[in-house]
Amino acid sequence: MLENTLTVILAGGHGSRLKPLTEDRAKPAVPFGGKYRIIDFALANCLHSGLRRILVFTQYKSHSLQKHLRDGWSIFNPELGEYITAVPPQMRTGSSWYEGTADAVFQNLYMLKRSGAEQVLILSGDHIYRMDYAPMIAYHQQHQSGVTVACMRVDLKEASQFGVMSATADGRVTAFEEKPMHARPMPDDPSQALVSMGIYVFSIDRLIEILEQDNRNETSSHDFGKDIIPRLIDGEGVFAYRFGGDEGRVSPDRYWRDVGTIDSYYEANMGLLDPVPSLDLYQPDWPIRTYQRQNPPARTVPGDSGSEGIFINSIAGGGVVIVGGTVQHSILFPRVRIGEEAVVHNAILFDGVQVGAGADLENCIVDKDVVIPPGERIGVDREKDAARFTVSPKGVVVVPKDFRFT
Repeated sequence: MLENTLTVILAGGHGSRLKPLTEDRAKPAVPFGGKYRIIDFALANCLHSGLRRILVFTQYKSHSLQKHLRDGWSIFNPELGEYITAVPPQMRTGSSWYEGTADAVFQNLYMLKRSGAEQVLILSGDHIYRMDYAPMIAYHQQHQSGVTVACMRVDLKEASQFGVMSATADGRVTAFEEKPMHARPMPDDPSQALVSMGIYVFSIDRLIEILEQDNRNETSSHDFGKDIIPRLIDGEGVFAYRFGGDEGRVSPDRYWRDVGTIDSYYEANMGLLDPVPSLDLYQPDWPIRTYQRQNPPARTVPGDSGSEGIFINSIAGGGVVIVGGTVQHSILFPRVRIGEEAVVHNAILFDGVQVGAGADLENCIVDKDVVIPPGERIGVDREKDAARFTVSPKGVVVVPKDFRFT
């Protein structure tokens, strides 16, 4: 079953709502949780699900993503037919780049046709979650459906951000609407809606047929959610697979996040600091793999004045040094250095950030290699911050990569 499955990870989106974090990197390559990249979660799911043939369709500012795949995920044996391969636009069907999620797969149909696979698992590379895909693939084969869509319940007020579905008790999808203004509530709970997670299993012959038809449709936007799935509802065997049920070895926490905005990204990171996090990164039989540079251990050091380095309810990557400063409820990526009497609270500091003595950082994200001058204040004066940086609707300040203070 799994050996006959080809996995496609769509990782070419602009991630415009995450700017400036996506100014120089693709959204799946954005760092997360003190050591990971967003795409690591989908790749780890594939690894633990027993899927060994994976194509990653890249496009937008993909250099850091492709470097990460090379350095952290060159773990399969091509001699055994295993691979994780980055596939940028090949221009095999024309001169255009990928123009939609379905078009990205269509432009690479030649790879699907020669794969020998019986079904194709299609994933997004920019969601945070843990999932065993094997039960979903088994469900797809059991129902002999043309396509199976993974779905979950969300609050009705949030449903308009997703593709909203209706399904019968036996799982057959009867309606699908992408990002409706007024979402349809679930019959058994009017406060919730059933939404698509952007995870699909297609029988490969049917997928090829559908994509070739869609390519000939000049009115299509060539998107799975907007065009492909809605057109298959009538007369097609489209089934819904409920996430959070039989997930194999994954604890049924039903955690899934689309970290598509600065606020959702920030909140998902901060959620890792809860006493009992919604996402358990410490499950021993489901580790999240990533690339890790060889860094020394993190440590605290007394400052010259004798002030102790203080570290409270935070995450610190390798090579972090806190020299007489205070870090509380924050996430520090590798090689961050906190100066004497600096205060870092409710902050996310990317790789290589240096915080000068006496600086005060609150409710902010600082991208890699930024040097914060001594005494600088960020996240304290919103008007001053807005004149220099991006400030999210909920007040999270984002200092862009390589920003230079004057």
